[in-house]
Amino acid sequence: MNLRAFFEKYPDEITSIEGFKNHRLELGVVCPKCEHTEHYFRKTDLKFQCKKCGSRKSLRSGTVMENSKLPFQYWMLCIELMTLTKKSFSALEMQRMLGHKRYEPIWFMMHKIRRVMSKRDEKYKLKGTLEFDEGFFERVDNIDAIKEKEASNGENPSVNKRGRGSERQSKVLVMVESEPSISAPKKGKPNRKVGYLKMTVMEDLKAETINNEVQKSVEKSAEILTDGYTGYNKLKEVIAKHNIVVEPNKTKSAKVFPWVNRTISNAKKGLLGIHHNCINDQYMQNYLDEFCYKFNRRYFGDKLSDRLLIAALETTWY
Repeated sequence: MNLRAFFEKYPDEITSIEGFKNHRLELGVVCPKCEHTEHYFRKTDLKFQCKKCGSRKSLRSGTVMENSKLPFQYWMLCIELMTLTKKSFSALEMQRMLGHKRYEPIWFMMHKIRRVMSKRDEKYKLKGTLEFDEGFFERVDNIDAIKEKEASNGENPSVNKRGRGSERQSKVLVMVESEPSISAPKKGKPNRKVGYLKMTVMEDLKAETINNEVQKSVEKSAEILTDGYTGYNKLKEVIAKHNIVVEPNKTKSAKVFPWVNRTISNAKKGLLGIHHNCINDQYMQNYLDEFCYKFNRRYFGDKLSDRLLIAALETTWY
């Protein structure tokens, strides 16, 4: 759906409420008291009333919009805009487009929607042949406090270090399905076919921590392709096959690990171009989940917004 079609379908708050109600009815409304499935809808207070016991349930109840006071049209339009482009929007830009006076409710709404994306992708595990690598994403933290702590301990400040030793970067484990292509690749394209993607912010990149994440995110029958980093040494304990390729030449390495390198690069460019790397470590996972959700559904086209709305109706915010 493009924006013109969206406003033709949901021109105001009344039609947005009606559309939201219809989506809920399609999924099925269950009485929390007696588990009956037939209800009346009360337009006066926007509640479903059970035909059997008479108990009432809010239209927002049991969805990601529960306890939110923002208009339904805001939610519908925000979901539409966040799925309209491969990239994203900053909360400030979304606030301007919605014409809302306050920034914080819009920022919070967008993070709720990102958590919906995360919950949906958590239902699936990666399988087949996978490329693994570590990504290091710039973040905003209390750098002065880190420097002061290290100076008091007689240590050299680590905030200017790059890679695994940097305190300014979030450590991210990147896992992407990458099967050898059967047909000859087009000129300039990788010789591997990409599938689904997961990116997980890690406390550290030790072998035990990586193995715990792999058990949650990858089928045991998978085959994993990695470089020679020692954190991958124990992967054979949790998956069927582990292949190690050590290639110091960056040009050749890019051909061995084409998709994991591309996805890390594209995610970094998106965060830099839209959010200017001004992301706190606490919320880094949400932004990466949004990138992965849209990457994994890159062929959904105009169905993506409806799919995300359904996911939002099935996800309760806590």
